[in-house]
Parts: sequence; C-alpha cells; structure tokens
Amino acid sequence: MSVVPASITDPIREEFLRLLPVRPDSHPLGCHNPRIADAVAFDRLVLALVSGMGYERVADRACSATTIRRQRDEWIAAGVIGHLLLAVLRAYDQMVGLELEELVTDGCITKASSGGQCAGKSPVGRGKQGAKRSQLTDGYGIPVVTAPADANMPDHTLPQETLDAFIELTDRLDHAPQNPALSLDAGYDYRPVHTALAEREIRPRISKRGTKTPIQTDGRWVVERANSWMNNFGKLRRSTERRRACTEFLLALATAVITVRSLIRRAWYTRRWATRPRSPRIR
Repeated sequence: MSVVPASITDPIREEFLRLLPVRPDSHPLGCHNPRIADAVAFDRLVLALVSGMGYERVADRACSATTIRRQRDEWIAAGVIGHLLLAVLRAYDQMVGLELEELVTDGCITKASSGGQCAGKSPVGRGKQGAKRSQLTDGYGIPVVTAPADANMPDHTLPQETLDAFIELTDRLDHAPQNPALSLDAGYDYRPVHTALAEREIRPRISKRGTKTPIQTDGRWVVERANSWMNNFGKLRRSTERRRACTEFLLALATAVITVRSLIRRAWYTRRWATRPRSPRIR
C-alpha cells in the first residue's frame, strides 16, 4: 500500500516522467542489464521521503538503494524537479489561485544528525547538528519557496536569498504581485531585512523586537501550518542527506506533494472529475 494516496502521487509521477530527458540505448549489442524504470525508482524515493527510512530500507529486488541514489542524482543534474515544482504551482495558480499579495515567511529548525552542507550546531538542540528551512508561503499557506540553511544561521540573514528565489519564481509563473505584503516575526526586525524588502518593493509587516505578539498577527500562523506539513515528511523532519542538492530535491518534491494535496482538497468542493476522491480528507 502506498504511503501517499494514488490521487496525489499519480499526477505527480506522470508529470515527472514526462519531464525526464530521453535516454537512448547506445549499447552496441543490447545485452546489458536493462535500466530500472524511472517510475519504480520514483516510488521508492517518495516512500523514503515520507517515511524517513534509509534507501537500503526501501530498496527491494525490483530496485536497489544504489539505483535509487544514481537515478536521483541524474534527475538532479537534469533539473527536472524545478520544472515539476513550477508545473505544480502553475496548475494550482490557474485552478485555485496563489495568494501572492499576502506573503508570510519564517524559519524552522530540524535535526540533521548526519551533518552535511546544510547542517550546523543547533541553538535549540544542545549544539547537536541541525538544519534550518527558510519557508515562504502565500496567504493560504502553500509553500512557495523553501531554502535550506545551517541551523545556526540567524533568521534575519535568510530572507534575501528567499526573496530573490520568489521573484524569479513569479517571473516564470507570470504572476508578479504589485507591492505584496510580507509578515515576519520579531526575529526579522533588523535593518538588513528592512533594506532588502524596500529594494524589492515589498511592504513589511514585522513584529517589533521586545514585544510579545500572538501568532495570529498578520496571518503568520499559516507558515507554521506549512512547517508542520513539511515536518510530516520523515526525511525532512530528520535529514540524513549530506549534499545541498539532495536536500533541495527532497524539499521541492515535498512541496509538490503538499501543493497537489491542497489543490485536490480545495477543488473537491467546486469540481467533479472521474477520479475524484470520496472525501476531501486526503492524508
């Protein structure tokens, strides 16, 4: 049984396989071991992402752990995951609409016991290795940009990279909001953040340092919900990847799953289709 409903994984897998480059069989005799189907490796990768198990645990006779890693690295080199994420967000924007005029961002620290390029001493984990995500969502809470960083990086040093990625994404989506508002907590109340927002014509809604503000202020609770959705994936809750490219790949794949799930759930009330789930409660 799949760890993710077929109504979510099937369209993602179909679009992902469509984006893969053609691999011609150049063996002169055609007697080498056949390549494992990309769909098989993709399903094992989704299982590892959701469950948090190592590749050796999700491997079987149909697909080894080495094959999963090798084909994952091929997909990373081809840049397929970026095109998949763009297609998913574009579909959501066309059918439901991304609320890009109201943005929210925050950081989230997770465990990274294996270390790596996106790991550092965690300030909340007694100095153990940890990772941080700089999460930018729309007004509903759909993850739009997720940037990995070391756990010991201060929050106010992260928005510049996140906002640059957001502007690049909106150009590709052809949905560039005019003077959007960005809500942040008191950890971002520093001059570099105000300067970065002014340069990008983004209206800041930043809580003042030294004052306690509820999480409901300016709708900041939606980014906490998005962080909770992300932490439901075992590979993100406890990262074991050592390379930044692998971490970014898993973050993008998790974002695609979350976006498609939200799209189906919100479209369930207004549309009908042949494979429509019986209930909007899609896990």
